[in-house]
Amino acid sequence: MFTTRPTLSGTFGMVSSTHWLASQSAMAVLEDGGNAYDAAVAAGFVLHVVEPHLNGPAGEVPIILAPAGGEVRVLCGQGVAPAGATIEHYKGLGLDLVPGTGPLAEAVPGAFDAWMLLLRDHGTKPLADVLKYAIGYAQDGHPPVERLGETVETVRALFEEEWVSSAEVYLPGGKPPRAGELFRNPALAATWKRLLAEVSGAGDRVAEIEAARQVWRSGFIAEALLRQSARPTMDTSGERHTGTLTAADLASWSASYEPPVTYDWNGWTLCKAGPWSQGPVLLQQLALLPPELPRYGSAEYVHLLVEGCKLAMADREAWYGDAADVPLGDLLSEEYNAARRALVGDTASYELRPGSPGGRVPRLSAHARVVATDEPGFDVLGVGEPTVAKSPLSPVPGEPDVAAHGGTRGDTCHLDVVDRWGNMVAATPSGGWLQSNPVVPELGFPLGTRLQMTWLDEGLPNSLTPGRRPRTTLTPSLALRDGVPVMAFGTPGGDQQDQWQLHFFLAVALRPHVRGGLDLQGAIDAPNWHNDGFPGSFYPRGMRPGSVTVESRMPSGVVAELRRRGHDVTVGDAWSEGRLCAVARDPETGLLSAAANPRGMQGYAVGR
Repeated sequence: MFTTRPTLSGTFGMVSSTHWLASQSAMAVLEDGGNAYDAAVAAGFVLHVVEPHLNGPAGEVPIILAPAGGEVRVLCGQGVAPAGATIEHYKGLGLDLVPGTGPLAEAVPGAFDAWMLLLRDHGTKPLADVLKYAIGYAQDGHPPVERLGETVETVRALFEEEWVSSAEVYLPGGKPPRAGELFRNPALAATWKRLLAEVSGAGDRVAEIEAARQVWRSGFIAEALLRQSARPTMDTSGERHTGTLTAADLASWSASYEPPVTYDWNGWTLCKAGPWSQGPVLLQQLALLPPELPRYGSAEYVHLLVEGCKLAMADREAWYGDAADVPLGDLLSEEYNAARRALVGDTASYELRPGSPGGRVPRLSAHARVVATDEPGFDVLGVGEPTVAKSPLSPVPGEPDVAAHGGTRGDTCHLDVVDRWGNMVAATPSGGWLQSNPVVPELGFPLGTRLQMTWLDEGLPNSLTPGRRPRTTLTPSLALRDGVPVMAFGTPGGDQQDQWQLHFFLAVALRPHVRGGLDLQGAIDAPNWHNDGFPGSFYPRGMRPGSVTVESRMPSGVVAELRRRGHDVTVGDAWSEGRLCAVARDPETGLLSAAANPRGMQGYAVGR
């Protein structure tokens, strides 16, 4: 089949990420003798610099890692709700949803500590060696992608009138970052240089990393974060609020390891983060598939996947979250999914149909059943990164889309690395983007807004609960074949992530080989789609029953048949659905491969 690029292959190392500078920085670390984990950390910090509209150090990152010869593990870089972030507090402010921007939406920052743990426990390089790439791009400049400047222009008035510290960084001289010109963030470069200076001499490599974690938790970085949280800030409610983050919240939280949730399908084992993410949605979609699938790419195939996604997403809404004991065993069981599979008919469902695993009765927030109307602020491609082509009415294009009172849509990044020793990692950094909160003046980056994904209803699996993680959409993937790690992959895109990853994985699994390896690039380039027929995860929430958005490259006959089956089909741009990255390793030959998404014209795979 036609592909935009070759699937790269080699034996030394492979990287794929959503920005070419992050990919090349990671490759430079591999060339300098580092392993996949050193490379991933370097790339992660570069992404904070070159995609600040998509992620930041005070955001979050789930990481799935497969050390050569070791066990697959999930490293959770998702911070919890602060101790003071109670439903009573928010209700007392007259709110019925957590704002989409501002300090009330901030969880304890998680990304920085997760990167530090990955480097400490699995890397080999000193902290300075992996931070130097990010420091260089922040201090000396990098050529910004067009979407960065477009995003800043969208929030110009907010920055100039309210978030003036953000204007100082992102509107230097009154102008947003422009493609073809160098853009710098000297405050961020100074933060990392000061951090390195303060931890220098702490001892060996591990001691320096531990000292850096303490600076983040209780040193000058923590002090600046707390000052920012206490500043009254305009948010999407149209009011100015202060946050709940305290010194105790920062000092007491740590990133942590946990086993992955897994599901076996046709000789493959898919590994995902737990139900504090949406990761098990991918597994449920696989569990819902019948033994025999329709022809790949046919209308019947797309219909089956869309309808299965709706059922899995309805279960996500009813059962996933960190504030409850999630019945994953039942949700992934053959008996449960056989009954759910029978709900898929020949026509599109417009209902939200959560199941009853183990006889439990589902309960949803009233906001989960809200149907979007002609709200202002929703455009065809959204603001931020163009990860989807969507209906102007769609409330769930990717990640947050908030207009009049202080924000705009953000999104996410992704990176995958495999090295010559067989170490493999997939990570999806997100949050803490420039549209989320004002830039902390002393640091050069903002706080995050992940609490917007929680509900202010009592007793739900994803109710706002101090000390608990908000349920995120962040969901990297790692696949094993006959028990051996063979592929790491993922994508930005909010609620669409596990739709696009399912389509990619099945394309690889059903049409596997090209030139002796997995057809990663062909699977990424194949015409893609998503649906919004379930509650969105981001403010202002809402759903679009029956909606399906497809790329215009999808055959017209398939589109016509989907419409005949009752799907409300929006035809988007030819290259608009998904931003997938992937790396793979053949355990028999040691051959490595990689591919990256051409959509958005910035993701790249590199390797040799």
